[in-house]
Amino acid sequence: MKQLRYFLQQLDDAWKPLGTSRQELPLIGSGALMLLTDYERGTKDGDVFQTSDITDSVKSQLLALGGKGSSLHTRHRLYIDVVSNGLPFLPHAPVWHALSELNATLEHFDILVLDVVDVVVSKLKRFHANDRADISAMIERGLVEHARLVQRFEAAVDIWKDGAGADDLPRYVANLHTLERDEFFVPESDIDLPSWI
Repeated sequence: MKQLRYFLQQLDDAWKPLGTSRQELPLIGSGALMLLTDYERGTKDGDVFQTSDITDSVKSQLLALGGKGSSLHTRHRLYIDVVSNGLPFLPHAPVWHALSELNATLEHFDILVLDVVDVVVSKLKRFHANDRADISAMIERGLVEHARLVQRFEAAVDIWKDGAGADDLPRYVANLHTLERDEFFVPESDIDLPSWI
């Protein structure tokens, strides 16, 4: 069984419900890739995307039970981190997938994972060695179509170009161009950025 799945099942076992309905947990980053595909690599955290369903009470319990320094962290060398929804480089309407098979084994959680292409788009923000390894693995598996990647990237640019992070967009575009040259072997896409950036 994959380490992250086992971790989530143990987190579910320890969970004290805060309401009558199941708690949605949207996962992003490499954790989403590992839950959606056969991909595995060592990782130290599972990033939960903070939606309106992740209230302060939910966040507090998640971090107490499965955050850094928790008993689950000690046992699995893996912990939950809650990522503010303003941080990841994502389109306005990210694509999520429910993990029906995993969710059927859980009592309290409904796990959602970010679509592979949207994860790749988000990784073009930081684009560190692990991000590049994750992206390469998805491309090698045939899970990232170039045209779809550019479409989702442009949708993210549309959101970010009017925000506080707009000045960083040229760097994200440069990262996309690196990916296009080194992984897709195609010409660089012409990404329209506002003239003031």
